[in-house]
Amino acid sequence: MTLLIGILVFALLVIVLIQIARITEVTRSLRGDEDWKWVNSKRTANWLLAFGIFLLISTAWSGWHYKNYMMGYGPHISASEHGNEVDSVWHLTMFFTGLVFVVTQFLLFYFAWKYRERKGRRAEFIHDNVKLELIWTIVPSVVLVILLLRGLIAWNEIMADVKDDEEVIEVEAMGMQFNWIFRYPGEDGKLGARDFREITGSNPIGQIWTDPKNLDDLQPSDMVLPKGQKVRVRILSRDVLHSFFLPHFRVKMDAVPGMPTYFVFTPSQTTEEYRQELSKYPEYQVPADPDDPDGPKKWETFEFELACAEICGAGHFSMRKVVRVVEPEEYEAWLADQTPYYLSSIRGRDSDPYKDQLFDFEIEERKKVFENEMYETMYKDLEEGEERIYPLGNVEFVDKSDQWSELSVYEIDNLVDFLNDNPDLRIEVGSHTDNVESESESKELTQKQANAIHDYLVEKGVDSERIATRGYGYDQPLETNDTEKGREANRRIEIKFL
Repeated sequence: MTLLIGILVFALLVIVLIQIARITEVTRSLRGDEDWKWVNSKRTANWLLAFGIFLLISTAWSGWHYKNYMMGYGPHISASEHGNEVDSVWHLTMFFTGLVFVVTQFLLFYFAWKYRERKGRRAEFIHDNVKLELIWTIVPSVVLVILLLRGLIAWNEIMADVKDDEEVIEVEAMGMQFNWIFRYPGEDGKLGARDFREITGSNPIGQIWTDPKNLDDLQPSDMVLPKGQKVRVRILSRDVLHSFFLPHFRVKMDAVPGMPTYFVFTPSQTTEEYRQELSKYPEYQVPADPDDPDGPKKWETFEFELACAEICGAGHFSMRKVVRVVEPEEYEAWLADQTPYYLSSIRGRDSDPYKDQLFDFEIEERKKVFENEMYETMYKDLEEGEERIYPLGNVEFVDKSDQWSELSVYEIDNLVDFLNDNPDLRIEVGSHTDNVESESESKELTQKQANAIHDYLVEKGVDSERIATRGYGYDQPLETNDTEKGREANRRIEIKFL
């Protein structure tokens, strides 16, 4: 508000001064002071010429003074291989347009001074000048053709898509109000299919989970890229028009709803290398936070950034993402540390089409966990009164019957293998339940469940003498039976080491 009031006051002051000048001029003219007209004309022309000279000098000075903050100058050389070509086109364009700017601005103010109104001088009427018209038509046309050809050559080189047999990292970037969502391929190196009709709160880009290529795709929060490796960014929009803009890499491409676009580039500098280049310039040796003079310097806090270059709504400012460029080895380590989005956000939920089955890696992982925990239970130091008991957490029976669920067989098979690897081990299979049924019914049910596991183990070759069974009913609850969560915890199978 203070700034607005200041601007209004300044504007009113200018208007008052102009009106005073006009009144003064009219008054002198009425008095017959003819010479004032020519004096005023000369004074105005001199001020215009002085302003023109000041404009050109200040423009040149500001460009030189702030060059180390501008893309393409000072430390801000391109961080991608194609970026040098973009900068070359930019410098060529700036040469011609800068030359035209200096010449036209100088002539503008010089002519205002040279052809000012003078006593006894009349303007000449010139209806045409063919030579002059040819010059100002042909010269700009030639310059424009040079710029267009140079730009077209650069465009064709930069926008060439990758070949089918070319090694490339493909990354998907989807713009939405007001965020960027990234998707990387997993171990298979391929991005899975997607459909906008599949978009939900838990599936933000509409991945089709029945496509196996989607199961290992990653959705990291930041964009991480390897130095020296070609990257193809598949650019999408979920709602309105956005623009994928990586200024330090000279990358810019609109994200258009319903029309996928792309950009191919190769990072040529890591984030750390770019920081080291910035550290050579005094402009970046100042504190990053002016309120913390002892804090890190500007060059130390530098990050490549992804911005949206289209005004896409009220939260447009928040569409900024950090982009890290690292060495290939660090990139591979980072990639290996990521968890597929399917496993972290979809697996086992209602939207999971595979929730009733296990993948091979899950079976292997469960087996390793089972063996480690069983051996830990077998050899741990017991406290007084403690027994060696291991809960079979992945064994569930269907609807209070003695038939276990389809996925439970993997855990029971793990028990078979463990018993075969430890032939001297004797166990008790104990079954527990909640108190929904009567005491006799609950004990009968749990005994049947324990016997079912016993029979399966024997069928798989385990000596029956090594296996005892017991149905505990609801005698040994772990939690209260007053809640569904507690009753669920009390329905369990336990292995006791004898």
